[in-house]
Amino acid sequence: MEPRLQPVFTRDTTAQATTTPVTDSQNRVLRNTYWLLALSMLPTVAGAWVGMQMNFAALFTASPIMAPLLMFGVMIGALFGVTALRNSAWGVPALFGFTFIAGVMLAPILSVAAGFRNGGQLVALAGGMTAVIFFAMATIATVTKRDFSFLGKFLFVGLILLVVASLANVFFQVPAVSLTISAIAVLLFSMYLLHDVSRIVQGGETNYITATLNLFLDLYNLFIGLLHLLLAFTGQRD
Repeated sequence: MEPRLQPVFTRDTTAQATTTPVTDSQNRVLRNTYWLLALSMLPTVAGAWVGMQMNFAALFTASPIMAPLLMFGVMIGALFGVTALRNSAWGVPALFGFTFIAGVMLAPILSVAAGFRNGGQLVALAGGMTAVIFFAMATIATVTKRDFSFLGKFLFVGLILLVVASLANVFFQVPAVSLTISAIAVLLFSMYLLHDVSRIVQGGETNYITATLNLFLDLYNLFIGLLHLLLAFTGQRD
């Protein structure tokens, strides 16, 4: 568990002098992370538009097993690329490249939404719900300043199980299992938002590229999970 910054109750000026720069550093990382996260949405939207124009969803229709596996492999490769370059001048371009690829990968579910009469409203609703959950979790982590790093191990185990279940369902294609996976993903990545923002506030994450990447993945998977559930339960087909 990362060391937690304890409040200083003494009037000793030396202790205050050593504590303030740490707090300023954490605030700077959080501020830079939020700005970079906002900017990363631009290549994501651009990637989604490109994916729709290229009819990327047709690849998933033609190859319902290999296409998702290929998508997963590309995303993992791009993820490792950003991680490897996080401390270099190429870190931000690599992050934007990753978010562009992630946007392209949204094309299949957005194409499905386009086939519903209320698909546009559901996409907007999923985006709005994602934003509300993000602000709620970020507020809890920032205002309470509690250390939620203890959630890390439980969330990581849950993530591994979720990935395994998702890959298995690629082969079995069971709708009920798919909906269950989406519901669990919404809960899991909501808690990950709380955990990841808390790490920044507590000083456990000082690299704003890594911090942005973590929050982006939380929001990305949360949005997909919410949209899948909304389409399943409230989608109106033409």
